[in-house]
Amino acid sequence: MVLLVFCSFPDEAAAAAATTILVEERLVACGTILPGARSIYVWDEKMEDLAEVMVIFKTMGPAYAPLEKRLRKLHPYKNPEIVAIEAGAASWPYAAWVAAATQVS
Repeated sequence: MVLLVFCSFPDEAAAAAATTILVEERLVACGTILPGARSIYVWDEKMEDLAEVMVIFKTMGPAYAPLEKRLRKLHPYKNPEIVAIEAGAASWPYAAWVAAATQVS
């Protein structure tokens, strides 16, 4: 099962650094970095309005738990947004590539 894991970062440098490590460690097949996100939320009783960078990681279901654990260690936020959804459908060649590129030991 292909998973899409969404995670916001404070800037492109932090997003690229984490993505590179996760790809090298084969916890994700790919991370697509989307600049220009804006997040508005309440944190510690204070309204926040921040420019962020969103990353969409592509991985497989069995890699999710180790991916989440590693991403929490790499991430600069105390409570990072890590949200995974199952891809309702994916082309067979793409899903096979994600599976081959994502290896959990």
